[in-house]
Amino acid sequence: MIKKLQNSDLEVAEKMQVIFQASYAIEAALLKAIDFPPLKRSLENYKKSDTHFYGYFREEVLAAVIEIIPGESHIHIRSLVVHPDFFRQGIARKLMLFTLENYHSTLFVVETGVDNGPASQLYKKLGFVEVLQWDTDFGIRKVKFELRIEEK
Repeated sequence: MIKKLQNSDLEVAEKMQVIFQASYAIEAALLKAIDFPPLKRSLENYKKSDTHFYGYFREEVLAAVIEIIPGESHIHIRSLVVHPDFFRQGIARKLMLFTLENYHSTLFVVETGVDNGPASQLYKKLGFVEVLQWDTDFGIRKVKFELRIEEK
């Protein structure tokens, strides 16, 4: 089940942070990152963020979170994290499909590390197209994907 998360609630923010930390630790290793800024995100940052967070629950357990920044020109999927206990169960895909169905835009944007094969494969399977690659100040090569949707 997918539900909107009230990130300003301390208990909810703590649960979110646990999932972000667990998932990003795996991604940092995958990217061979020594300095990985997402792992430095504070609890306070989650609590005070005005982005939209949705959680995927499996039997009342928060298994994954998607973070969305809605904008006038596009929807930016800022984060998509799945707790490692729930990897390879189609949860990330379900959260992406939920976002594409519930946020109305002609452009969706998402970024990941170039070496994050599972994320890149998911985005490509959903129709996203690679539009840019660049090197970050913290030594990670990133890739940006876009999905353009024709207006009806």
